[in-house]
Amino acid sequence: MKRIVLATKNRGKAEELAAMLAGVVDEVASLADYPNVTLPAEGAASYRENAIAKATAVAQATGSPAVGDDSGLEVDALDGAPGIISARFAGEGAGDAANNARLLDSLRGIPPARRGARFRCVLALRGAGGRDTVMEGVCPGRILDSPRGVEGFGYDPLFVPDGEERTFAELPPDVKNAISHRGRAVAALRAWLASSSS
Repeated sequence: MKRIVLATKNRGKAEELAAMLAGVVDEVASLADYPNVTLPAEGAASYRENAIAKATAVAQATGSPAVGDDSGLEVDALDGAPGIISARFAGEGAGDAANNARLLDSLRGIPPARRGARFRCVLALRGAGGRDTVMEGVCPGRILDSPRGVEGFGYDPLFVPDGEERTFAELPPDVKNAISHRGRAVAALRAWLASSSS
């Protein structure tokens, strides 16, 4: 594919997605290149619906195929919360620090054995002719009782993926991208793009 526009204003997501799509897409643009494009408000129905809505809006506005992303952190002890409202867990406009603080407060007194969690990512590609291709990636792990690391964004300093002792915020970007929920969803999308162009 020649060109894809990433339907996100989140700089961290855009950088990760662009790096992971390199080599299978000639050019990866983001909404930083289209500052006047507005994303639809995220609903509470599903990651899939939010991802498709973003991809559709950006494809229509730019005239290029677009990839929409919706993702969240699902914590077992919180019955799957924050889930679809992960970016707004501490309220509309809340930043990473506020969301992390609320998560830690919500888990106060919960022992390590009950801090199982997973990151989930759904990617939707709105391609030519209005066709949607949807991929999902899941990365299981656990939540710490205090943040560690300076890489990444969002809940990365609190999340240790299964098979690792380091948080997402302590892992080098290439290692994180290989095992993360977003990395797994992009790997499926890359495979689909490669097969559809062959």
